[in-house]
Amino acid sequence: MKLNKKQVLKPLVFAFTVSVFAFLITTFSSIDKSKANNVTNKPIIDSSEAIESTKSVSLYDELQLSAAGLSKEAYEKAMQGFEKLQREGKIKNDKVISIIDFSLPSSQKRLFVIDLQNKLLLFNTLVSHGRNSGTLSANAFSNQPNSFKSSLGFFLTGETYMGEHGLSLRLQGEEAGINDNAMARGIVMHSAAYVNEALVKVQGYIGRSLGCPAIPENVHRKVIDRIRNGSVLFLYSPDKTYSMRTKMLSKDSTAS
Repeated sequence: MKLNKKQVLKPLVFAFTVSVFAFLITTFSSIDKSKANNVTNKPIIDSSEAIESTKSVSLYDELQLSAAGLSKEAYEKAMQGFEKLQREGKIKNDKVISIIDFSLPSSQKRLFVIDLQNKLLLFNTLVSHGRNSGTLSANAFSNQPNSFKSSLGFFLTGETYMGEHGLSLRLQGEEAGINDNAMARGIVMHSAAYVNEALVKVQGYIGRSLGCPAIPENVHRKVIDRIRNGSVLFLYSPDKTYSMRTKMLSKDSTAS
C-alpha cells in the first residue's frame, strides 16, 4: 500500500515533538537540581561554631575598652599576669581586675576597674603618678624608698585603713626588684584633692604623688571598696626595662 505525504510526516512530527518535550523536561530538571545543590552547598554555621565565634570576641572588644582609652597591650598583659597569679592561688578576689595605663597622660582617665564576672567596666577615672616619674606623663619608675616614683607591675590589694588621706588601700608588690618595696615605701591607693579635671583645664595635667596611685575624692571610696582584699592591680607602661626584667609575663606570647 502506498502512503501519502501526510501519513509519512505525521509520525515523524509526533516523534520530533516528543523528543523536544523530553529535552525540555530534562533541561529544566537539571537547572532545578543545580539550584538545589547551590543552596545545599552554602556553608552553614552550626550552633557549636556560633558559640566559638562568640568566645573569640575578647572582653576587651566586648566592653569597647579601646574607645575608653585602654591600650590592648596593657589589657593583654594584665590578663596574662592575672592568670599566672590565679594559677599560683594568690588571688582572693578574682571577680575584678584593675589596670593603670601609664601609656596615657595624667590628663586622661587611665585607671580601669573591670568586673570580670559580670563583664562590666565599673570605673574609669583619673589617677596620679609619682612626682619624679614625670610631669604630664609617667616615664621613669623605681622600687627604691624616697625615689618619689611610681612602680610598675603587678600588685595585690590588701586591707583598708584610715590614714593621712582618709580611707586608703594597702598594695603589696608581687614582683621582686620591681615593686616589692611597695609596703615599705608606703605605696597605697588613696584620694587626693589634686586629682581632678579642674586642674587639667588650668595646667594641662593633674597633681602628682610621692609614688602612690592617688584617685579623685568623689570616687575613691567606691573604687577602694570594690577592689580591696586580694584583687589584682596592674600598673602598665611600654617601658623596655620592665619588659626585660618582669617574670610575670611570657616573652614570646600574650594573653587573649
